[in-house]
Amino acid sequence: MTPVVSAALGALGPLLVKLSGLLAGEYGRLKGVRREIRSLESELTTMHAALEEYTKLEDPSGQVKAWISLVRELAYDTEDIFDKFIHHLGKRGHRGGFKEFLRKITLPLKTLGARCEIADQIDDLKDRIKQVKDLKDSYKLNDVPSSTTGHLALDPRLHAVFAEEAHLVGVDGPRDDLAKWMVEEGSNSSKPRKVLSIVGFGGLGKTTLANEIYRKIQGQFDCKAFVSVSQKPDIKKIMKDVISQVSCQGGSTNDTSDWDEIKSISKLRELLQNKRYLIIIDDIWSAQAWKTIKCAFPENSCSSRIIVTTRIIDVAKSCCLGGDDQMYELKSLSDLHSRILFFTRIFGSGKNCPDMLEEVSNNILKKCGGLPLAIISIAGLLANRPAIKEEWEKVKRSIGSALEKTKSLEGMSSILSLSYNDLAPNLKTCLLYLSLFPEDHVIERTRLVRLWIAEGFISEERGQSKQEAAENYFYELINKSMVQPVDIGFDGKVRACRVHDMMLELIISKSVEGNFTTVVGGGQNLENQQGYIRRLSIQYIDKELASALVNVDISHVRTLIVMPSCCIKHLPALDQFEALRVLDFEGCKDLKDSDMNGMDKLFQLKYLNFRGTDISKLPSGIVMLGNLETLVSGYTGVHELPAGFGRLTKLQHLEGRGWILPDGIGDMKNLQLMSGFVIASSKTDVLEDLGNLTSLKELKVDLRPANRIFDKVSCEDKRCEEAFLSSLCKLGTCKLRSLDISLSCASLDFLDSWSPLPSSLQRFSTDYKYSFTKFPKWITPALTNLADLCICLTEMTEDDLVTLGQVPSLLRLFLWPSNKLVATVQRNSFLNLKVLDFGFKTERAYVTFVKGSAPKLEELTITFSVSAAKANGFYSGIEHLSSLKEAKIYLDDEDATPSECKAAAAEIRKEAGANPNHLALTFEGESDSEGEDNEETSGSDEEGGSDTDEDNEETSGSDEKSKGEGDTDES
Repeated sequence: MTPVVSAALGALGPLLVKLSGLLAGEYGRLKGVRREIRSLESELTTMHAALEEYTKLEDPSGQVKAWISLVRELAYDTEDIFDKFIHHLGKRGHRGGFKEFLRKITLPLKTLGARCEIADQIDDLKDRIKQVKDLKDSYKLNDVPSSTTGHLALDPRLHAVFAEEAHLVGVDGPRDDLAKWMVEEGSNSSKPRKVLSIVGFGGLGKTTLANEIYRKIQGQFDCKAFVSVSQKPDIKKIMKDVISQVSCQGGSTNDTSDWDEIKSISKLRELLQNKRYLIIIDDIWSAQAWKTIKCAFPENSCSSRIIVTTRIIDVAKSCCLGGDDQMYELKSLSDLHSRILFFTRIFGSGKNCPDMLEEVSNNILKKCGGLPLAIISIAGLLANRPAIKEEWEKVKRSIGSALEKTKSLEGMSSILSLSYNDLAPNLKTCLLYLSLFPEDHVIERTRLVRLWIAEGFISEERGQSKQEAAENYFYELINKSMVQPVDIGFDGKVRACRVHDMMLELIISKSVEGNFTTVVGGGQNLENQQGYIRRLSIQYIDKELASALVNVDISHVRTLIVMPSCCIKHLPALDQFEALRVLDFEGCKDLKDSDMNGMDKLFQLKYLNFRGTDISKLPSGIVMLGNLETLVSGYTGVHELPAGFGRLTKLQHLEGRGWILPDGIGDMKNLQLMSGFVIASSKTDVLEDLGNLTSLKELKVDLRPANRIFDKVSCEDKRCEEAFLSSLCKLGTCKLRSLDISLSCASLDFLDSWSPLPSSLQRFSTDYKYSFTKFPKWITPALTNLADLCICLTEMTEDDLVTLGQVPSLLRLFLWPSNKLVATVQRNSFLNLKVLDFGFKTERAYVTFVKGSAPKLEELTITFSVSAAKANGFYSGIEHLSSLKEAKIYLDDEDATPSECKAAAAEIRKEAGANPNHLALTFEGESDSEGEDNEETSGSDEEGGSDTDEDNEETSGSDEKSKGEGDTDES
């Protein structure tokens, strides 16, 4: 599918949804309007159907591309006109009485000029639609076949199959390890068939690795075959290919030309039934294809082996359902291996890089990102050019455009395009959107899915909300290896993603071709802009670029994303962007209050992000943005919301930091997330309003006096407690999933009477040392969805720990009691827990683990009282924690001698050594003399544990980060 089709579908799909909504709503009942909308909807639906047919074309003609571009621009302009129509017509019928009567009389007069203009624009639209329709007929596009046929392109994977072993770099280690695993029989005497699935990004070397394993072990097998599957597998041909290969190795068969799939599979099973076979199934794209193919390979007891390669994680998993199977995720080449491969291909040696080329070669290798195919392709391009810096710089700058135009990079482009072409149209649109972000940019999942929703790319499907559907799209792009996951949390959820530089070059190229996005400061030339700018990313801007932007029509820009590196003073005024739906200034430190002038003119705005800027107040005009759905303004100087803020009734996500929550929020019933707000103890009206927000899924609130330094009003105020508890009880019957409460005094013991509890509650967190004086009564095993709990207590008992151990879904627990806690974590408790943190606040704590407790625990932070443990031989029980990867232990030396502390540390190290995971063990509070020993213990798993260490850094973090903002999850 071509990018222009993706971009057009991304424009037309949201428009059809909008027109359908207008017909079903009050505007569809207006005289004359319904007929116009229905006519437009009918014509555009026909065009949408045609676009879907063109998605099947592998190489559409120039006429098809031209027609698609016309449809795309038509869709954008149609949506803009109807948005203006809705805005100027105004809301109808929401208030009664004389004022409403007067408004209905005067409204047509006030908006007469605008409505006449819109009527003229609709007439123009109808003319354009007719022209586009006629053009399709004149081009005879109705006769275009649904798929293209012709000569078959050379398979870009062939070089991997026939690559010379001497030319390969970085393959030896994985090849030898996996080859050893392939021929191992294990303890199972039945010698079962085993499957190895190799998964990774396109161009990473999966086929090469599979072929090297094949070469190394093929002599140990009776029958061997290597077949490629492709995106549209011909099962009959695949079976015949395998049959022909195994028949040449001792078998024999008749002519297979007239065999169907069933006969081919049956014959292959017959040939292999009592043979030890080795089969490579290369580049499989669907679990269904594997399900069919595997039927041909009998599960005999001859130690047969199958190697499968795929780019899709779910497919790789579906191939490895047997207990003896293995999935291997292929990683990028290391920096060292990348350099060796790169310079060997150019100079014949991995060490002969001239000094003048060192810097530019490092930049080129960084863009290749350890992707062997990219390194080989670009090295081949450079090998034919003079080895001078200017020539190499020219190649580096033009890699994106060269992907499509340069012969030596055709293979690279083909490999990446295979992955892109395999995506569904809606996923293509979402992927193209990532071209708005610069290379190496880490894009938060929450931010990205909200942007997709604001753009109209996401629809509710099969009972899923838009949020859930968008999250599924995000994970599907990861699953298909189109984007790389960053920061995987304790719950397995990916917090952010990054796009490989080579994939980013490809989607930028496709986005530009389809006029989907425009980037200023990213090498894109505004002078060559085709059509109106619709989505604009400003990654760098100076006076020269600002002058170029002035000469471009920006009134049709729907999305404006400004990167932190930009100089805001060079940007055009906001009121020039009258069609904006998305405005994102995240991280722009030099954004000032005055830069927000004209905000009230952006009536179509749905998404507004000021997070990490230097603004001190929100513009008062923000209350005019009646379509606003997301407002993010954390880590700014803003502390108050403007008067009338409660009028933003479409708002769904409201994210701040330290904001004083105003009166009048009770009508904001669409709010799903509200984070970072201070409620003064005297504001009982605001606390009561919280109970009216029945769509809330996530609430993060600060129950402190508005003036934290001078105002000494206490949160013990009974009216405050009663109002807050009453609201929580109302929310208990709704969808509340996450509740974070901050407070600086008193306690939350009044929550003992919280009822009913929200059955959907997944996270509860408090940050004050004495949040509860005793263990809360409402925490019971009945909270079957509670996965993340952080509480601070004055006092805790072993019975309380037993209760927590029976909460079935608990994955992460921050438990900070202040009293002396001596307890044992019992067998069959904390069955799913992955992170357990007792903090360093517990006094004289001694908690031990028995065999069968916390079987999935990966991270442990705990205080270990040496004096309390002395009678038990300093036993900790961590050798029983079979999944433990990292343990941080604070040695409490109160009432203990230095020799006892040393003995305790030695015993814990001994137990850690007995743990099968070779876990990373660190001590806090140990004497300096042990520091060197500490380092050795922590690094004991250096060779095989680098990935684990990185994950631990990302997912555990400091106490505040782990349980604080940015870690909640509204899904």
